[in-house]
Amino acid sequence: MTALASLKRKETYIKLLNELRYALYCIFHPADGFWCISREKKASVASAHVLLALYAIIEVLRLTLTNFQFVRVNMEYFNALFAIGSIILPIALWSVANWAFTTLMNGKGKLSDVYIATVYAFTPVIICNAVGIVISQFITYDERELYFTMLTVATIWSIMLVLVAMMQIHDYTLLKAVASSFLAILGIGFMLFIFMLFFSLISDAVMYFISLINEIVFRLY
Repeated sequence: MTALASLKRKETYIKLLNELRYALYCIFHPADGFWCISREKKASVASAHVLLALYAIIEVLRLTLTNFQFVRVNMEYFNALFAIGSIILPIALWSVANWAFTTLMNGKGKLSDVYIATVYAFTPVIICNAVGIVISQFITYDERELYFTMLTVATIWSIMLVLVAMMQIHDYTLLKAVASSFLAILGIGFMLFIFMLFFSLISDAVMYFISLINEIVFRLY
């Protein structure tokens, strides 16, 4: 009841708006910004959820509304859920893998801190993807360098922000943050392998039981 009551209060939405605005502070003052996320709770899981949802929505819009000269998507086979999953799943896997390895490497950040900081670090990509949708409608193919340069800079900026975020949250040096990030990437690969193996075994088991049932039905009837 307390959670439901908080949704009716104006203060809840003002706080959420301030936390979302804090993402802009983080991308221009990353060292101080990400330090305050874990130590002073300047951002919350709720604001990270909203920002991640915005990221996913803008990704769908980017694939569907960007001028076809810059993004070619076969709309006949386009799946919005797949596009959303391509944003949410990597961030979720990264957060779990990074937290798991940094726990073994004396990292101070919690899983929620890693998740919040990672989502906030992708603010440049979110903004530039949104701006790119608009720009693509007014520039020609010969001016494509402007569009692709903007997205490339935003991607590099976000990657650098992720590294700074891991340094501040876990109280790491740059070298240790890079090492833990590399291990996290390996961890993501391992988790994907386990998931694929698990679903493959489940699929084989289901097919076996289906064929067994069909054989029994055939024998009986």
